[in-house]
Amino acid sequence: MIGRRPDAGWDAGQGNAQDSGRKADPGHVGQEPAGQGSGPVSVRSKTGRARRGRGSAPPGPRPGGRATRRARSVAVAVFSGALLLSGCASPPILTAGSDRLQVVTTTGLLRDLVSQVGGDRVDVVSIVPDGADPHTWEPTLRDSRDVVYADVAFSNYALLEEHNIIRTLDANLRPEAVQVSLAEEAVKYAAEIIPLVENVNLDTVWLGLRARGDGAARYGADRASQVLLSATAATGPGEVFAYLTGTFGDTEVYFDSSDGFDSSNGYRDDTVALPPDAHTHLSWAFTQPGVYTITLAARIQVDDTARPQELGQATFTFAVGVSPAAAGRPGAVILNQGHADLTANLDDGGLEVRYDPAGGGEHGQTAHRPDQVVIEVPAKAQSEIPGGGQFAFLGRPGQPIYQLPQAVLGQHVHGEIDPHLWQDVRNAMAYVNLIRDTLIGVDPAGARAYVANASAYLARLEETDDYVRATIATIPEANRYLITTHDAFGYLAHAYDLRIAGFVTPNPASEPSLADRRKLSQTLRTLGVPAVFLEPNQIARSSVLTELAAEQGVAVCRIYGDSFDDRVRGYIEMMRFNADSLRSCLGG
Repeated sequence: MIGRRPDAGWDAGQGNAQDSGRKADPGHVGQEPAGQGSGPVSVRSKTGRARRGRGSAPPGPRPGGRATRRARSVAVAVFSGALLLSGCASPPILTAGSDRLQVVTTTGLLRDLVSQVGGDRVDVVSIVPDGADPHTWEPTLRDSRDVVYADVAFSNYALLEEHNIIRTLDANLRPEAVQVSLAEEAVKYAAEIIPLVENVNLDTVWLGLRARGDGAARYGADRASQVLLSATAATGPGEVFAYLTGTFGDTEVYFDSSDGFDSSNGYRDDTVALPPDAHTHLSWAFTQPGVYTITLAARIQVDDTARPQELGQATFTFAVGVSPAAAGRPGAVILNQGHADLTANLDDGGLEVRYDPAGGGEHGQTAHRPDQVVIEVPAKAQSEIPGGGQFAFLGRPGQPIYQLPQAVLGQHVHGEIDPHLWQDVRNAMAYVNLIRDTLIGVDPAGARAYVANASAYLARLEETDDYVRATIATIPEANRYLITTHDAFGYLAHAYDLRIAGFVTPNPASEPSLADRRKLSQTLRTLGVPAVFLEPNQIARSSVLTELAAEQGVAVCRIYGDSFDDRVRGYIEMMRFNADSLRSCLGG
């Protein structure tokens, strides 16, 4: 049983950044052995269970700090020594002595756009190599060294890139360097954005955690900052757990009342770290029916050297297997369907509950005070603890448990807009205009060259947009259904009159459930589509799509989402390849 009061004081510890990143070989569809890239940094709890944590970014100048030329040289020397020790023979592209503008991008796709505009006036390198996945790539020391040399940095952001990529960029970029987040800022250049809506269709409430707002005005935060949400106390007739089921069925325990809440280490073993303006999925499990309370405290850590600033704390009430009236809160809002988040509000401070009974994203949520809400875990949510060592923290297999299930399996931290803007060529044109103006601002002497290069490339993009539109228009309307590896082609469908019929998972870090398989199989049978589409850099996670396609006698064709390979090396080539692949495989 639990019935503990919050302990006073904390100073949460942080893990170390990973220096690993495996490059995925795209190979051939259906012929690549399964594999996986580096996962998030984790720290061990006192009981030995794996707990998720975010490591600090590699060392370097902090955003907003004072970096001298000498400091830059020292940092470069450190990275150079580390690279020599690690046996990396080829030097990074960016250097201190070049007379060209030094530019770093997060992805190869952005690298290509910058090179088209910059021409021979820029050296440009991407953190994520071709063939790898920006959603999961872990940056290396070489990546950090390139960032130190950069005069300009371009990221897509909108939480496309893995957060350690953004932290590496922001922690090591010199204060005088210029940094641009293209997805957000391209809106000023007429880029069209699509909300990222999650319709999870659960018959209980999906309960996640959210960090709302960017915290810039109130706390001086930036996108590399971290919001720390800690469980500090719980009461109730049994134990309560919040955990995440990962890509391959592994579990990471975030909150666990059974081993107490330790204030001496800043509640490190019961803390979740989120980027600003993001949210994450969780499962919530309770061992006995009854009324529970869970106290959460929130802090924001602006950078790796700053002491966390307190945002406040609040207590949340759960009615588990009993009537919500048992909680003794007359007039409370009962959360029993759709999508809710226990939320740290970075704009106003404090904690709140954001709730949309229809199950949409943040744009449909309304805010409620924690003491005005009861979260219902209904009797129908009772299940049994599954077998497997990864669930041993819950108890013995077969024991009854009440659970609000995780809406989407796998690590899935994201924002509120679909970040894959470039799948609409018009949005890529907005990126190019923004890149042109950014380069001119940093290097006015090259203005004429940048304008000429951008104009020539924009003309080619205009032709590409026409080509993609005309090519897809030849596909019979009844066949214009797109089934892919993950949900990355909303802009392509919106711009060129396709319909997203299904995908294996909402994001590439998710492992499909049996229900996902059945639903996708039924979609293939019902629509009678002639082909499904696989991203080459997702081959390691493609077994479900290829198996279902084989069962239904459906072709598996290539489509490129956010990464190049040795077959497709540039943005225009990618968009034309995708249009041709769609026409060829869907019967155009």
